[in-house]
Amino acid sequence: MRLYSFFRSTAAYRVRIALGVKSLDHSIVPVDLLAGQQRSPQFLSENPQGLVPALTLDSGTTLAQSVAILEWLEETHPDPPLYPEGTLKRAETRALCQHIACDIHPLNNLRVLRYLSDPLGLEQSTVDNWYAHWIHRGFTPLEKAVGQFGKKFSLGERPGMVEVFLIPQVFNAYRFKVDLTSFPNITALDERCQQLPAFYRAHPSRQMDTPQEERA
Repeated sequence: MRLYSFFRSTAAYRVRIALGVKSLDHSIVPVDLLAGQQRSPQFLSENPQGLVPALTLDSGTTLAQSVAILEWLEETHPDPPLYPEGTLKRAETRALCQHIACDIHPLNNLRVLRYLSDPLGLEQSTVDNWYAHWIHRGFTPLEKAVGQFGKKFSLGERPGMVEVFLIPQVFNAYRFKVDLTSFPNITALDERCQQLPAFYRAHPSRQMDTPQEERA
């Protein structure tokens, strides 16, 4: 499999984590979003949506959209599972994941932030405040949910789909210097996850296309 990825893409980060948790062999094809490579004819021939991530399967079929890719991985490579047992628990997990993917992430992605700066012409400080506002609004209900994990993970002794979605969003919050002191459960969960190989290797600072100044 080939994963088309950008080192700072929240959605691509999710898929990198899941591939690592499931120990699936794959190669990474960097797509520089800042340089506009996602709009190149070559990439559009793979993914007409012009977005990352995109996952090209061994069959040659290319899947788009991180949520669809993650669901495909779970259905076709169920061990280890990323969802809990039981239909109710799985629905509750999907609700948390959709809160992150639908209510937090779209307001904070590159296209939105660029539009705030140009053409709207907002000052960077205003854009940063916009970002922090929506992170705080989104993380507030998640903090309570994560607190119920205790000093473990969403699936008890191991992480699951909640961490796959949440940890990349935490990285973005840190990148934009959002004050997360109000979210000790979330930051502690992030620290626990960063000790695990799948999360450690998927981190943006450890991708082949990470600029040297961002590898700290």
